Amino acid sequence: MNLNQVTIKSYDLEISKTFYQKMGFTLIVDTPHYLRFHCPQGDATFSLSLVSKDTPLDPNGVSIYFEFPDAEQLDKKVDEMLQVGFEFMSMPQDERWLWREACLLDPMGYEIILYHAGENRVNPPWRV
Repeated sequence: MNLNQVTIKSYDLEISKTFYQKMGFTLIVDTPHYLRFHCPQGDATFSLSLVSKDTPLDPNGVSIYFEFPDAEQLDKKVDEMLQVGFEFMSMPQDERWLWREACLLDPMGYEIILYHAGENRVNPPWRV
């Protein structure tokens, strides 16, 4: 498993974009509801998702992504986790953003995404 990205929530993506670009992150996806940055070192990415101002920003708003080198390994890992009692919110499925994902919560309620994206992880068709 490899840690790819952490997605946090933002009330104002323009202010967030300026802040993270100033820190040295490279913007690779820029949509009205979502930003993704390539980290200054390594191959990890960091992203922000737009939420309304009445949405509380708490630890339960964090999504942690763990990458698998191919879809078969992802599916196998999910099967292994199911066999030892893990419960998933969603089973592996191909998403519209071209990633295959499964989702579960950790004991504190953090969203954990196990996924395979291949080339689409840092080079999606809509890349900036």
